[in-house]
Amino acid sequence: MNAFTPAGLPLEWSELDDQAVKTIKALAADAVEKTGNGHPGTAISLAPAAYLLFQKFLRHDPTDAHWVGRDRFVLSAGHSSLTLYLQLFLSGYGLELSDIESLRTWGSLTPGHPEYGHTTGVEITTGPLGQGLASAVGMAFASRRERGLLDPNAAAGESPFDHNIWVIAGDGDLQEGVTSEASSLAGHQKLGNLTVIYDQNHISIEDDTNVSFSEDVLARYEAYGWHVQRVDWTNGGTGYGEDVESLAGALAAARAETGKPSIIALRTVIGWPSPTKQNTGKIHGSAMGADEVKGLKVELGLDPEASFAVSDEVLAHARKVIDRGHELRGRWQTAFEAWQEANPQGAALLERLSTRTLPEGWTNALPTFEPGKDSSTRAASGKVLGALAPVLPELWGGSADLAESNNTTMEGEPSFIPGEHSTKAWTGNEYGRTLHFGIREHAMGAILNGIVLHGGTRAYGGTFLVFSDYMRPAVRLAALMQIPSTFVWTHDSIGLGEDGPTHQPVEHLAALRAIPGLDVVRPADANEVAWAWRTVLGHTDRPAGIVLTRQNVPTFPRGTDGFADASGVAQGAYVLVDGADDGSAPDVILLGTGSEVQLAVQAREQLAADGIKARVVSVPSREWFDAQDADYRESVLPAAVRARVSVEAGVAQGWRELVGDAGRIVSLEHFGASADFKTLYREFGITAEAVADAARESLAAVRG
Repeated sequence: MNAFTPAGLPLEWSELDDQAVKTIKALAADAVEKTGNGHPGTAISLAPAAYLLFQKFLRHDPTDAHWVGRDRFVLSAGHSSLTLYLQLFLSGYGLELSDIESLRTWGSLTPGHPEYGHTTGVEITTGPLGQGLASAVGMAFASRRERGLLDPNAAAGESPFDHNIWVIAGDGDLQEGVTSEASSLAGHQKLGNLTVIYDQNHISIEDDTNVSFSEDVLARYEAYGWHVQRVDWTNGGTGYGEDVESLAGALAAARAETGKPSIIALRTVIGWPSPTKQNTGKIHGSAMGADEVKGLKVELGLDPEASFAVSDEVLAHARKVIDRGHELRGRWQTAFEAWQEANPQGAALLERLSTRTLPEGWTNALPTFEPGKDSSTRAASGKVLGALAPVLPELWGGSADLAESNNTTMEGEPSFIPGEHSTKAWTGNEYGRTLHFGIREHAMGAILNGIVLHGGTRAYGGTFLVFSDYMRPAVRLAALMQIPSTFVWTHDSIGLGEDGPTHQPVEHLAALRAIPGLDVVRPADANEVAWAWRTVLGHTDRPAGIVLTRQNVPTFPRGTDGFADASGVAQGAYVLVDGADDGSAPDVILLGTGSEVQLAVQAREQLAADGIKARVVSVPSREWFDAQDADYRESVLPAAVRARVSVEAGVAQGWRELVGDAGRIVSLEHFGASADFKTLYREFGITAEAVADAARESLAAVRG
């Protein structure tokens, strides 16, 4: 038990609490009926559970949704957005009755699914099922890491950084594979600060879930290492009763279990007590109809003719939760101030982390790589992370079982694992820094999002670029939420060689660049890697994927032989080496990313032998380049120079807009093969000779 959490038992539950629950049920029906679409059923049947959680168990202050000591609440069943919106309204987070009436309409604070950053009190964007629960695991990770950074020696439950993560999930969440991945890892990690209320109503859009889902979910979770409980409001099918006291007992037991994550299977009847549509798919995802809404209100003992009715007495009673929050916060604040006084360095770190401010002079730790020593960009990334470890304690991460391949381990840092799970290769403790996601790419992406959303720390996770497909829903949500999750994707092309076409990404760069708000960064050499990390970490309003090679690439001679320094990475594209020393305009521009930039450099030399002046432009990030002003873009790619060639070991999609109608694209429009990388590049025509020939063709097209 945490010293700063509300007492859950004995439960105080009054007639006004009953009236509040009935009011919630009616409001859910009214809101969907007015807009003509939505998901009323779950919000109706979950009204007692959500109200109990927000009023009696959740540690929160509705007047400060960002209080660092708060519990986190995640509505994984995001389609039932009213379950959250109605609690935010009743609790006093700023939503008003007019916002409930505006459900799912243009400009409202109550969109169809909860959106992070849009509505005060919403901790995460949910809707794609499973993402919320999986990201909640990340929040539990972050909570433990935060305690380890700031207050590791406090007794259990006595630190102001001890708090809980609460989740409401449904049958759909538990069917999605991402929750299986994340829940398995949560059990392994013994995340005792995580509790899931599983609304087991057996209904989805296709009606009874028995057509597709009949497993014993609690047996599965018990096998994962979770603490499991069952609360059955159907009483085994003999009669329905919303036994709030039994659910309160289960919630209290879950909160008291600190050695395992907890799941409570709450058997409900969707839409109860709707007279004809309860327990059917018809009430899951559509308006109930005027007669059914009236019938529901009759069953609840409410006026069937009144819509959006909330008595002043009920609202005033529900908003007493603000007083409860202030009382809890007062106790917490006393302990927090004592911690601040005893830990001035920790307090300064917390202040910096809470604003995502980077420390003064942190970039001085970034390594500089000497020319003449070839290096894979994945290896360079590993060296950058190792150099940043001492100066950025908030930065932590790992990989999906590919640490040595992704180079995502900060040397010497302990693993983030319960001590008994240490191995000969990996030792650690519950406050460690190196993350081991196992072969769970999708969960890794969602967990990274949860870590970032929790606040304080910043995490990264690595896998092969080809497996970004497994992560895509989580990556897309990171972009939608505009949060700085960082994805490390290595083995970025056919350059990985002998593993063959199943592991060789072809369409992935183009597919990832198609996600609005995601920065895709493919550095060309080791020094570009350092600048890529520097720029990514300087952004706090969007996610990024750093895309790295398996094979060695040259380290360019920065500042000599006409080569620019690597600072241009921050602008997304820059002139690496120009066509002539006299500053005259180039005849042709060669654009490349990653490992193919060296081919453009070699082609430039071949073209020079023919008297053709070729400018080489490195384009590590299309997104960063697109964000530059027109003058800068013109300085790199002057409109007057229409002869252009792009080279990238992936599909051509997206490059035409940079090379223009007269330009040529050296690309890969088919899957790869199993062979060493030099053979593959030669056989598939991704060579310096091919780039030079394409340049000549483009020049001919322009002159013609």
